[in-house]
Amino acid sequence: MSDASEKENGDVRKIVKKKGGHGGHHGGAWKVAYADFVTAMMALFIVLWIVGQSKSVKEAVAGYFKDPSNFSKGGSPGGIQSKGGKGIISQGGDPVPASRQEPEDTKKPPENDTLDREHLDGAAEQFKQAIQRIPTLQALRDQIRIEITNEGLRVQLIEGNRDSFFDLGSSRLKPVTRELLAAIAKEVSKLPNQVVLEGHTDARPYSYNSKPDYSNWELSTDRANSARRAIEEAGLRPNQVARVIGYADQHLLNPKDPLDTANRRISILVRYLTTSTGTTPPTTGLRIGLPIKPLVESQNSKG
Repeated sequence: MSDASEKENGDVRKIVKKKGGHGGHHGGAWKVAYADFVTAMMALFIVLWIVGQSKSVKEAVAGYFKDPSNFSKGGSPGGIQSKGGKGIISQGGDPVPASRQEPEDTKKPPENDTLDREHLDGAAEQFKQAIQRIPTLQALRDQIRIEITNEGLRVQLIEGNRDSFFDLGSSRLKPVTRELLAAIAKEVSKLPNQVVLEGHTDARPYSYNSKPDYSNWELSTDRANSARRAIEEAGLRPNQVARVIGYADQHLLNPKDPLDTANRRISILVRYLTTSTGTTPPTTGLRIGLPIKPLVESQNSKG
């Protein structure tokens, strides 16, 4: 059938042409692409920020992604703990791994330990020089021992056969002992270290009828306390004495001979600054590093 006949019969075919495009103003495909682009840029900036941070911050961020639930509860993610104990980063600085964190009152730089040792070495030399300047002490040189031990600087006044430092069976100091303790106190008072005074006896039982309830325990403690009063009167700072201990015959200088008079002695221990406050048994000869030789070795001492 021709076009003319179709027109005559009234049958007209309509042709509709559709216009292409993205839907005009109401299209949304470009928004998805833009969102992807912004997300990628944000991820890039985060990566660049992390790369420029310190190692501790990197560990903190990694810890958050490993355990975000702990972070939301206020804990320290991934084993990271801040100095303030709250959150992922402390108020004053970077987060600190918990395994490396130490209490502020116990942290001590290693160089301070060396400095402490040097101060005690110098004090030991000052003790020797002070003793050598006192003529009345020259006869007692064999009974004064100065050494560096694993506890600190120890000065031991060792009794001889003639009861050189105390009256026989008594805690009363002899004048020469007071003179010696005053010289020691003058040097110790210059140091920040604390002091421990220890009293020791030999294994011979205390047997004075005037004091039936008095034993070597009381005698050793009283002698150490008499030394404490003497050095405090000579100028030791208040509260510099940490302890006064009487050991009786429990820590013999010469364990092979419990009755040796060398076991009767008092010790002035200038402790290291890093020494704990707990009570530890006294040492008689264990030294660390390069020892300071005793002023004179006791002739009766074998330990």
